[in-house]
Amino acid sequence: MTAALIKLEGVSKHYPILHQGSHKLAHVWSRLRGHQPHNTFTALSNVSFTVHKGESLGLIGVNGAGKSTLLKLIAGVVAPSTGLFERQGRIGALLELGAGFHGEYTGRENVFLSCALMGLTRAQTEEKMEGILAFADIGDHIDQPIKNYSSGMVVRLGFAVATCITPEVLITDEVLAVGDESFQKKCISWMERYLEQGGTLLLCSHSMYHIQKLCKRALWIHGGQVHMGGSAADVTRTYLAWHEEKTRQEKERNKPAPGNPEQFASGIYAIKDMALNANQTEEPICINMRDNLTVTGTVYSPDNRTPHVAVGVVRADGSPVYGIVSEMDAFALQQVAPNLFGYTIVFTNLPLLPGRYVARSHAMDPEGFRLFDQVERHFDVLGDSRELGFCRLEHQWINQPT
Repeated sequence: MTAALIKLEGVSKHYPILHQGSHKLAHVWSRLRGHQPHNTFTALSNVSFTVHKGESLGLIGVNGAGKSTLLKLIAGVVAPSTGLFERQGRIGALLELGAGFHGEYTGRENVFLSCALMGLTRAQTEEKMEGILAFADIGDHIDQPIKNYSSGMVVRLGFAVATCITPEVLITDEVLAVGDESFQKKCISWMERYLEQGGTLLLCSHSMYHIQKLCKRALWIHGGQVHMGGSAADVTRTYLAWHEEKTRQEKERNKPAPGNPEQFASGIYAIKDMALNANQTEEPICINMRDNLTVTGTVYSPDNRTPHVAVGVVRADGSPVYGIVSEMDAFALQQVAPNLFGYTIVFTNLPLLPGRYVARSHAMDPEGFRLFDQVERHFDVLGDSRELGFCRLEHQWINQPT
């Protein structure tokens, strides 16, 4: 096992809630007396994890979850309120690129200033200047005042300066969310080389693609706590499934009342039971990419006529993937008991990409015109694919003849 460069055990961070000037004075007086403030906001609560040399760890979570506070704590910008925090090695933090630049100074002057703050002599900075300018790629603007720069130019120069010294641990907070596409590619290439050379990376991002591409492990921070930790593929898949389910629930809450109540009626033609791969549990089942998915169930028919059934698959956010009605394939459900008809449909070699999905069954009348009852079951598709979309299309890459 390689050395632990970062270690947190039960770390919490509390901030006092100060609404008025009198509150600030009371807080200062309380701290001088060695007392903890009474009215506080908990940004982090009982966070524990370890990062070893050469690891790459992604931090994900919604805005306000505590990710930035955690990175600032690791970078040494803030101190923990409680818990054990240890770190080893030189830390390079890309938290707010360009935040330390002086607006009246030129880009070149700010490079010397920033490098001096990182401990480089002027001679050492001059040796690195060519590489910094090449990475920033802002041309003659380097000798113009920073106040005249666009936000993208400031970010370019900030990243170029921050990476001129290769740290043992690199901390980044949404660096890849700014700048143009060519800059993002350059940043990713630099990080990949950094990791190949044995560097240690903590990457905070809302882009699950970047987390999966650059990180082996991931932590999902929610409400200031570690909600889930594990491989980047598993954590990001679960996080995206949670987001999609949240989106679906919001859509359901905001959905207008149906114009045809009969469409959602139950007690006429109705789905009595439904199972995925012989599992009737309402908890999501797990299958691997290219596994088979078998949907079975029974439909209640009030007049004992043979009903039809519609079976579909959607993403957890409600986005449709595929649907089929037994009537379309001229398939007749088999009667298994008075007023009950069974059905089974097998989706073979399922091409769905990793994520959470919902299989739905709808009872339909014998004419296949009207849609009645609905039952659904959730399932997760497992895998390490970073492909985009819902399903995998068979393909091959071909080089053009020269």
